[in-house]
Amino acid sequence: MTAGRRAAVCGKPIGHSLSPVIHTAGFAAAGLPDWTYTAIECAAAELPDLVAGLGPEWAGLSLTMPLKEVALTLAATATPEAVAVGAANTLVRRGGAWHADNTDIPGMVRVLRRAGVGSAPAVTVLGGGGTARAALAAASLLGARRVTLVTRRPTAAAELAPVAATLGIALEPLDWSKAADAFDADAVISTVPKGAADELAAAVRWRPGTVLFDAIYDPWPTPLAAAATAAGLRVASGLDLLLAQALGQFEHFTGVRPAPESAMRDAMTAAAALR
Repeated sequence: MTAGRRAAVCGKPIGHSLSPVIHTAGFAAAGLPDWTYTAIECAAAELPDLVAGLGPEWAGLSLTMPLKEVALTLAATATPEAVAVGAANTLVRRGGAWHADNTDIPGMVRVLRRAGVGSAPAVTVLGGGGTARAALAAASLLGARRVTLVTRRPTAAAELAPVAATLGIALEPLDWSKAADAFDADAVISTVPKGAADELAAAVRWRPGTVLFDAIYDPWPTPLAAAATAAGLRVASGLDLLLAQALGQFEHFTGVRPAPESAMRDAMTAAAALR
């Protein structure tokens, strides 16, 4: 391995991110002492200049909100999955150029399957950003024939309609004012920011057997996740996704396969417990 390799997570805000803890633990476990992973506060308009200024020591970047759509436009090549959803959470150097991937997609599938989802013909997605795009792809891989998309922005459904069409999903847009009526599904995937879905916790009528996947991990549990747990439902958290998508990124950055999952999970869990 090349000495002094670097990687980072970029987003805004980014101070809460546990990604540096996870990847640093992975480097140590994989015997990569010269690798470093940091956090960079970066707005969407700032990402092109940031990426253009990275030297050859940079192996890759992890991208979080609000950078996933613009990240895809900066890559010379991309995986079919990233292209299909129009968003990337990973940029990795390949032959001197940037390659884009979306490890959120297999990460979400893994998390939902571990929560007990075998197949999910009916899925509800809360939110219309980059993570919601990955959620549509995950729903497709889990066998969804229709997805109810609940958004706060009126334009979000129109923006995601081409993604759903590419994935072969029937998209059913629903205004946020009716969100509490959209939980009659095999899986509900919440991708909205912290606090946005708190109001739903007391309003939802939970269907037995529904799995809730709330992509937030700080704070945890969210009121929505707590309500689902109290109703006896299976719940997956943003920490589950954070680890699952990080494993794919680690393998992209370092070439080490499989990623040292146990060490990365232990570091993440310990850091989260201190918050």
